[in-house]
Amino acid sequence: MKFIRDILAEKKAAGKPAVSFEFFPPKTAEGDRALLEKHIPALLAARPDFCSVTYGAGGSTREKTLMIADRIQRQHRLPALAHLTCVNHTRDEVRALLEKIRALDCKNILALRGDPPGGGAFQPTPGGFEFSAQLVQFIRENGNFSMGVAGFPEGHIANPNGKLADWQHLREKVAAGADFVITQLFFDNADYFEFCDYVTSKLGVRVPIIPGVVAILSATQITKFTQMCGAKIPPPLRKKLDEIGSHDEAAVEFGIEYATRQCEELVRRGAPGLHFYTLNKAHSTVQVLKNLGLA
Repeated sequence: MKFIRDILAEKKAAGKPAVSFEFFPPKTAEGDRALLEKHIPALLAARPDFCSVTYGAGGSTREKTLMIADRIQRQHRLPALAHLTCVNHTRDEVRALLEKIRALDCKNILALRGDPPGGGAFQPTPGGFEFSAQLVQFIRENGNFSMGVAGFPEGHIANPNGKLADWQHLREKVAAGADFVITQLFFDNADYFEFCDYVTSKLGVRVPIIPGVVAILSATQITKFTQMCGAKIPPPLRKKLDEIGSHDEAAVEFGIEYATRQCEELVRRGAPGLHFYTLNKAHSTVQVLKNLGLA
């Protein structure tokens, strides 16, 4: 399997954006089957460059995350980016997990601080890590992996000191050994470009910063998502979602249109890739890529 850092370098040399998809481990066996047998094959028909598999709060989906990543790599020969968090993990436990990941020939890790189970404030695990930069450094010292980290164009919701203070943490993560950044979802491209300009020109970050994009499926659902992660819904978008209301079919069509316009500008202005939060669904993401001529 390829390192994602190499994939990004190859796409840059070719003058094309890297395309990647994110999946989350379902909660039921039926959901597992639908993801593995229906949604993932449909999405992979769009020929992405890599995919990522999320890690439940507190490591609650640890085994399933690795199972899905392994299945994608073995069955579809597509590099998988396995998420790994600080929450509820000692250094020894992370070292053992790295051995498992290496045994699966998974060469790519997204290193995150992570969310505690049940919400609430983050508390470092005794014998573990307080900051994701520490996790990045530990992984770098314990194996040859290509590592990504998270970036927050609007600042992290848990950081009370504002986005500029939060962006300082990105410099620390990159200095610790991160090869690339994947951002949280956003709906105003100005936030992404401001973020990139600041961390590159002011903080010296020189790794690819891949924008995270979601195609809206439901007005209600996206409102809940943004409240949880701290992303804002710009007033014109909020007005349109209020007009759509509970008409999910209309929301899907509008979501495809909005994401297409958003991605067109991101690619035109030099974004190194597009990372789609698929919500474990295929139709909207594939349609956006078709609209962009990237499927």
